[in-house]
Amino acid sequence: MPADPHAGHAMPADPHAGHAMPADPHAGHAMPADPHAGHAMPASGAGSALAAPRTPVPVPTAADLAAAFPPVQHHAMEHAPTINRYLLVDQFEGWNNAHGSGQAWAVKGWWGSDTHRLWLRAEGQRENSRSEGSIDLLYGQATGPWWEAVAGIRHEHGPQPRSRAAFGLQGLSPYRLETRLNALVGGTPRLALEAEVEYSLLLSNRLILQPSLHATALLRDDTVHGQGRGLASVEGGLRLRYEISRRFAPYLGVVHERQFGRSADLARDAGQAPQHTRWVAGLRFWF
Repeated sequence: MPADPHAGHAMPADPHAGHAMPADPHAGHAMPADPHAGHAMPASGAGSALAAPRTPVPVPTAADLAAAFPPVQHHAMEHAPTINRYLLVDQFEGWNNAHGSGQAWAVKGWWGSDTHRLWLRAEGQRENSRSEGSIDLLYGQATGPWWEAVAGIRHEHGPQPRSRAAFGLQGLSPYRLETRLNALVGGTPRLALEAEVEYSLLLSNRLILQPSLHATALLRDDTVHGQGRGLASVEGGLRLRYEISRRFAPYLGVVHERQFGRSADLARDAGQAPQHTRWVAGLRFWF
């Protein structure tokens, strides 16, 4: 037998002999508990059982629908118009100055519904034993929520009485201006125009300032009544009233009247001043 070539050779030592193995880095760490540990899985169909109502809602029947929505009878909704009435003594005043004493009045009222009304208007004055004025009887029909068309007749009483046809519009203009526009047809002159504007300024719950403006224009001269063609006259007033109640209020005010153009010439020819101012005191009431 051949001799072992490695006989007498010492085996090399283990290079890791005597080296300690490193410790496990997670040694001694407790593993976290399962968050779902101990939770029971829901049984199949449990969610649908919770969503369903305990008592099912019955399906509406034809009888239920008929009771909830009865057929509408249009003729049953039509009501007869409400008839109302209103009478306002807007001005009942007097004055006493260097030119003499006098009284003036302005009354208006209506009877009817919101869309159809019968109007009565009376205005005039008495000064130095001379009285003159007018009475209007008009039919009015609403043309919108704020305006009304009127037509009728005016009778003027005084030294030279006459009657004329009257047409116009009246209502509430922007900025709450009470406006009245009239056209008078017939007699001499053939055509006369009137415009009147009033405004109520609330100073307090009971104190009210009311400015007003009234203008008259003619198509041609009316020498019998002392008026000339064109802009004949303008009257401006400013009245302060105290409402003791909504239906009754005393007031104080000032009124200025002025004639223009041909009308002023006719006034001078008659020995009268074409303009004058007066302080007034009066009452305003309605019912």
